[in-house]
Amino acid sequence: MGAGDGEVAASKEKGSGAGGGGVERTSLDGVRDKNVMQLKKLNTALFPVRYNEKYYQDAIASKDFSKLAYYSDICVGAIACRLEKKEGGAIRVYIMTLGVLAPYRGLGIGTKLLNHVFDLSAKQSISEIYLHVQTNNDDAIAFYKKFGFEITQTIHNYYMNITPPDCYVLTKFIGQAATKK
Repeated sequence: MGAGDGEVAASKEKGSGAGGGGVERTSLDGVRDKNVMQLKKLNTALFPVRYNEKYYQDAIASKDFSKLAYYSDICVGAIACRLEKKEGGAIRVYIMTLGVLAPYRGLGIGTKLLNHVFDLSAKQSISEIYLHVQTNNDDAIAFYKKFGFEITQTIHNYYMNITPPDCYVLTKFIGQAATKK
């Protein structure tokens, strides 16, 4: 199905936006069975890919790593992650999607979602976070680089039904693994 569950688009935030005013009116809530429909609606509005049920099951299974963002009680963004076990047993976080609806970009909501995952990863001694981003998505690439992500790989023909089909893998090492590149 399409690109499967690997597509990621950034919130395309512009600068610091409203100087934090947006963040004060923003709250985060976990993705659960009872509100997963909100994530489905957001993804339909935000991404050129339709996600399968495994994507949504992974988001729910990641517990606190997947969050919906509410601005004045309106669901305007989300981050959906999957926890993966690496060889040797270490856990890493895969950001499946991160997005904020266009009228709410630039308010710090995407930053709040991403920082939530960073904080949770640090608390759980998870040292690696990675994602895929379409090679022409300059806004997303710039957004993630601002937070210390680096392009670690290019995958040709990753996406099946969108152009260009190529993606970058962006990776951020945190904590004690920050020196490993």
